[in-house]
Amino acid sequence: MDSPRILPLTPDLIPEFVGLFGPQGACAGCWCTIFRVPAKAWSKMPGDERRALTLDRIRRGPPPGLLALDGDQAVGWMQVGPRSDVPEWNNPGRVSSPLPDAPADDPAVWAITCFFFRRPWRGRGLTHALLAEGIAFARANGARLLEAAPMVKAKQSKSIPLFVGPAATFRKAGFLEVACRKEGRPLMRLTLDT
Repeated sequence: MDSPRILPLTPDLIPEFVGLFGPQGACAGCWCTIFRVPAKAWSKMPGDERRALTLDRIRRGPPPGLLALDGDQAVGWMQVGPRSDVPEWNNPGRVSSPLPDAPADDPAVWAITCFFFRRPWRGRGLTHALLAEGIAFARANGARLLEAAPMVKAKQSKSIPLFVGPAATFRKAGFLEVACRKEGRPLMRLTLDT
C-alpha cells in the first residue's frame, strides 16, 4: 500500500468520508459525535441524526478534521480542531477536561479526539501520518496548544477503544503528559510555535 494523501475534510470529500464510516457510522454508529452532544441526548439519538449532525458540521466548516485517501477511497480519519468544537470533551470529570492554562473557549487551544481507519489500514502506522499532518494543520490555523487524551495500553493494536489514539504515538510526536485523571488515559499536550 502506498502512503495516502491526507487532506482537510471539506464538503467536497463528504462522499469519501461517508464511504469510510459505512452504513453503521464507524464506532457503534457514533459518526464522530460523542464529544459534540451531551451524553443523555447522544444515547437517545438515532444513527441517522448523528450522521446528519456530522455532515452539517462538515458543510458549515471549517474542516473538523483530516481524511486520509488512498486514490479516491478514504482509509483514515482524525478529528482535530479547537476544543470549543467538541464541548463534551471539555466536561469536568473527563480525563480530557481542560486545565486552567488552556481553557476550552480559547480558540488557540486545539484537541485531537478521534481516529478511525478502514480495516486493512489498521495497525499499519497511519496514526503517525495523520498525527503529523494534524500538528501542521493546527499550527497553520493558529493553534498554540494541541491536546489529546490517548490510551496508554490496549489489548491489541486494532482495539476499538484506541479510537482516541495510542499514547506512545503522541509521545513520539513530542506530546508531553500534563495531567492524569485516570490510569492509562493521560492528558497530553504539544506546544506549537505559530
